[in-house]
Amino acid sequence: GGPGWRLPGRGLELVFSYLELRELRSCALVCKLWHRVLHGDENSEVWRSLAARCLAEEALRTDILCNVPTYKGKVRAFHHAFSTNDCSRNVYIKKNGFTLHRNPIAQSTDGARTKIGFSEGRHAWEVWWEGPLGTVAVIGIATKRAAMQCQGYVALLGSDDQSWGWNLVDNNLLHNGEVNGSFPQCNNAPKYQIGERIRVILDMEDKTLAFERGYEFLGVAFRGLPKVCLYPAVSAVYGNTEVTLVYLGKPLDG
Repeated sequence: GGPGWRLPGRGLELVFSYLELRELRSCALVCKLWHRVLHGDENSEVWRSLAARCLAEEALRTDILCNVPTYKGKVRAFHHAFSTNDCSRNVYIKKNGFTLHRNPIAQSTDGARTKIGFSEGRHAWEVWWEGPLGTVAVIGIATKRAAMQCQGYVALLGSDDQSWGWNLVDNNLLHNGEVNGSFPQCNNAPKYQIGERIRVILDMEDKTLAFERGYEFLGVAFRGLPKVCLYPAVSAVYGNTEVTLVYLGKPLDG
């Protein structure tokens, strides 16, 4: 449109900046102009003010979200973060909204799932450990039915047919209680370093789960995933260790 469109757009932006995400979703369906105002600029005042309202200051101030460039992306990442209601009773989600802290409980393995799972599309997220791994530190995916707590120090993620995991300690792939080979499939694969961000890529169209480290594609870890709702998940055993998970959106390669 011509100059006449600018003012309504700016005015709309101001109004939209007071709304919550659920209301914005409805507004985007009203007409093309409203949709364009909402989705045309991912750093608009609408997304900035929503980010300021729903994200902890720490999350916006530190480098937790450094690989999520837009405010709309940061809001989306928050809605895809660890669930405070869907995790072991021995962990809690820190104030920043993205980091899990495992309490020092003896003889327990503790996990957490994100708030939102996926049954279609392609999705990427980052996971990193900010403390010792201990004997088992597993990242991967789980259905809603997979257990998030068990006795002993075990590879909980991948211990049944409801979850798939990569144990960063011994580089084994785990599913259905069995080791599905080592990963990545190369000789003397480097061990995981604390603070290193692993990118997880779930493709529900190809039914695969793959991993990247430092922008190096490590390969497909699991194939033939079932057509069910799958959630990003982790499991940890070390007392006071912390794990951060940040949803990135669609993988950049496609």
